[in-house]
Amino acid sequence: MLLKEVVEDFALGIEVADKEEPQAVNVRSKETYKRGIGPHSEAATIELVYNKLKNIYPEKYENKVHFNIPYDTNRRLKCDLCIGQFEEWQWNIEIKMLRFMGDNGKSNDNILMHILSPYPEHRSAFTDCGKLLGSGLQGKKAVLIFAYDYDVISSTPAIEAFEILANSRYIISDRVTCHFDDLIHPVHRCGHVYAWELIN
Repeated sequence: MLLKEVVEDFALGIEVADKEEPQAVNVRSKETYKRGIGPHSEAATIELVYNKLKNIYPEKYENKVHFNIPYDTNRRLKCDLCIGQFEEWQWNIEIKMLRFMGDNGKSNDNILMHILSPYPEHRSAFTDCGKLLGSGLQGKKAVLIFAYDYDVISSTPAIEAFEILANSRYIISDRVTCHFDDLIHPVHRCGHVYAWELIN
């Protein structure tokens, strides 16, 4: 499976899952968010996406999608998504969400830390590159970012900044991108899925 296929399928999964109007709940306040996939957490979004992809493409994803697989070199660290069979993975993928706005349309000023921070404790997309390369997991490795875009702010500058940082320390492939659109949430309406293969 090519990385382009993984990215295109992920974008499709976002659109299909969104059509069922899932509704997230704030863990702390128990407040119900507006309908749509946009307000869901990173982990919940990934699960919603692959639950749909297993139905759409069972030959590719049924019994081949595994979440939170421990690294071989450090069992406390876990890979967000492994595609394939145990110990014979096609892809090991660390995933991050880039969402500049909240359910109410207010800006999330801390979000770039999760993409660009050089500090391991922040678990950013940038530090995920090094962790994944040293994970000991077999198979190809990639970082994937699904990002929401807004009229007032685009994900593109943040993605370009990530590429500059990642290329300064690692070898990454050219960007693979797919657009998603027509989501039902009034704030989180469209965006892109981006991914890069990490080259040993």
